[in-house]
Amino acid sequence: MSGRTDSDPTNAWVLVPNSGGLRWALLDSWTLTLRGLAHWRRNPGPIMFALVFNILVMLMFVYLFGGSMRVPGGGEYRDYLVPGMFTMTMLFGIGATALAVTTDVDRGVTDRFRSMPISAAAVLIGRAAGDMLLSMLTLTVMILTGLVLGWRHHGSIGDLVAAIGLILLLRFALIWIGVYLGLAFTSSAAIIGVQTAEFPIGALSGVFVATSAMPGWLRVVADWNPLSATVNATRQLFGNPGVLGDSWVTAHSVLMAVVWPVVLLLIFVPLSVNAFRDLSR
Repeated sequence: MSGRTDSDPTNAWVLVPNSGGLRWALLDSWTLTLRGLAHWRRNPGPIMFALVFNILVMLMFVYLFGGSMRVPGGGEYRDYLVPGMFTMTMLFGIGATALAVTTDVDRGVTDRFRSMPISAAAVLIGRAAGDMLLSMLTLTVMILTGLVLGWRHHGSIGDLVAAIGLILLLRFALIWIGVYLGLAFTSSAAIIGVQTAEFPIGALSGVFVATSAMPGWLRVVADWNPLSATVNATRQLFGNPGVLGDSWVTAHSVLMAVVWPVVLLLIFVPLSVNAFRDLSR
């Protein structure tokens, strides 16, 4: 049986047990990834706006609020903030992913994909892969902006690569949250609530200020925020200031920066698959 013969959406998630079926699934995923890239190339405005917004947030905190911020253990607030902004920009992408998925559903694009003899898994994988490529571009721009502002990493090349890997691992997990929310919500208007919640969720972490300055109960919530784990881990790997804390999760930030994304993936990938299946019911 060929991997191209089964267009039944109820069976589309079952890969044909031969190399041809897997090959077609990978090719379908790549084709849909290119579709997303082509869309961004024709309509670069939202991407440019998001990049400018991220840079403005970094500039605002460095130059407007930086003078009044105190870094635990001493050090420049700029060096404390920049790794946090790398992670914060990954969070900002949830709403963009959810909006793109919801828009495809509302316009009937997803239904057309489901009616075609392609792997249904490729629809979601293509979306995730395209958003990961965009996230790499975003992170590159933010790193260059940080370097222009005077931020530097003080660890080894291996530590630098590991830190970037942890940031992108978190982003991959957050993409699947966006995919699920885009499939679960029935209108683009509902995504506004998701985008509105991004900043408060990011602020309730160690991105902008040390969690040690928060009230006891709030500090616990902020310490266990998945963003805090990635932020603290990357600060440690970059050799930047502010890596202090007496909680277990803070002391094991590198471990938790791996555990949290894995947990999120185990939750939201199956949820996304089920939500995609439910579109035809």
